[in-house]
Amino acid sequence: MIIIPARLASTRFPQKVLADIGGLPMVVRTAKKVQHLDRVVVAADDELIISTCQEHGIEAMLTSTTHKSGTDRINECANILNVKDNELIINVQADEPFIEPEVVESLIKKLKDLQKQDESFIMGSCYNAINAQSAQDPNLVKVVLDDKDNAIYFSRSKIPYNQGGGAKYFGHIGIYGFSKKSLNEFCQLKDAPIEDIEKLEQLRAIYHQKKITMVKVTSTGFGIDTKEDLKRAVEIFL
Repeated sequence: MIIIPARLASTRFPQKVLADIGGLPMVVRTAKKVQHLDRVVVAADDELIISTCQEHGIEAMLTSTTHKSGTDRINECANILNVKDNELIINVQADEPFIEPEVVESLIKKLKDLQKQDESFIMGSCYNAINAQSAQDPNLVKVVLDDKDNAIYFSRSKIPYNQGGGAKYFGHIGIYGFSKKSLNEFCQLKDAPIEDIEKLEQLRAIYHQKKITMVKVTSTGFGIDTKEDLKRAVEIFL
């Protein structure tokens, strides 16, 4: 199942998820990019998002307005839907209208492999190679990996620091996958101080020594974090 968390009252960019992208609201365009892969449900905090999705044939569900993170929102949605513990849930961000279905498929395949290995905690995400200039952008989250492609740390800063030379930079692609059981476990973890400092919810898992498996993909998509990103997105459809 794919669940798309959508919040209307974005602090930096209010009503961003309803911005027009080539004739479709952003959240709707995102949902339509991946709806052929699995059941897609938008977990929203406002009736305006619900009605907009329904007008375009996208299933949507109202969730609490008090969730701290999108992951908490999709967990509420999954609980309402009585999703089984072993079912995989993919969290696709509402502001990713250019997400490639192949990226989502790569993550699903990796998570299924982890299930076969009987991993106790199943959480995964994706990354791609970026250049040093892109790594300076605080809106593009960077990730550092261990030798098994598990995440060591995520940051908005340019990491690793290139004092020794030869640094390689990896950009985090904002989709996550969990088993339902692991999603619920993640949401029951106490908030991590570093999570609030960086404003990156995935750091909660690392702080509590939970493994995040990362999948390397090739992607030219980009998320809509700023009004400049929106302008760039709109121009693609001109």
